[in-house]
Amino acid sequence: MERRTIGAATLDVGAIGLGCMPMNWAYTGSRQRGEESLRAVHAALDRGSTLLDTADMYGPFTNELLVGRVLKERRSEAFVSTKVGLLVGEQHIVANGRPGYVRRACDASLRRLQTDVIDLYQLHRADPEIPVEETWGAMADLVSAGKVRSLGLCAVGARSARRSGARLHDGTIRQLERVQQVFPVSAVEAELSVWSTEALDALLPWCAARGVGFLAAMPLGNGFLTGTLTPGEGFEPDDLRARHPRFTAEMMAANQPIVVGLRRIARRHGLLGNTVTPAQVALAWVLAQGRHVVPVPGAKRERWVTENAGAAGLQLTAEDLAEVAALPGAQGSWD
Repeated sequence: MERRTIGAATLDVGAIGLGCMPMNWAYTGSRQRGEESLRAVHAALDRGSTLLDTADMYGPFTNELLVGRVLKERRSEAFVSTKVGLLVGEQHIVANGRPGYVRRACDASLRRLQTDVIDLYQLHRADPEIPVEETWGAMADLVSAGKVRSLGLCAVGARSARRSGARLHDGTIRQLERVQQVFPVSAVEAELSVWSTEALDALLPWCAARGVGFLAAMPLGNGFLTGTLTPGEGFEPDDLRARHPRFTAEMMAANQPIVVGLRRIARRHGLLGNTVTPAQVALAWVLAQGRHVVPVPGAKRERWVTENAGAAGLQLTAEDLAEVAALPGAQGSWD
């Protein structure tokens, strides 16, 4: 697989990563099987998808434990990204950016991941009660201590920005400019996909201008862009899409023209003798947005991991990119 660098040239990863969250959290619980997920992580490493993206809150904790079972055998082949800063309660999620907590959380993540160093440690969300510089300083101390190799920041929530009329990622950029004064940012993780392109406006250019890597979260639109979801089929109550405005039967039907367009491009490439899927076209589009961009599609089955990895070899033409740009915008709120 093609290799890409995140931030400093030493952070070398496969062009397509693996989002591990669906294996333990936020998606249909009845389809989460540990052994199947382990095979998926192994398959990712086999195919060059070396970036494994997890977080202590996924599960909580169980996702890091699962990834750790693979790292125990194959640590040298993997680039490990995990996150800190969010605590999961019974019915709520709260931020905790206190320096003491960050240090304890890192040690706990290292134990669960069965490793002595985290390649990329990301701040999941800033704590509104703690200056972000204090939290980032504690994370920088972990780099000095040899427990972490580099630091990243996840994009902040977008609802307040939309209400105020500001650009979607203005808040994230303000945070980035503050923490850059404390310790360099190696990567930013934010949503980017064919049906959610807001990062192209300001956040992606900000990263490109500063040599900061961009991890594209949800590059398959929570599964919608794969073309495998049926409008009206419904989701189990524990699946985040069951409460998501874009995943009502009405909105899924209204947004089918996006999938139809991706399928049309896939068919055109398939005429060359290869099987190409809408998901691979969607991932290839993300890859085409810059050499500093690494899509991190979530998956929990070996089949999907293999398909996603295959997108790294798909080169979209100028005609393809123009066709994607001409697709109708997604309907329905994303909040």
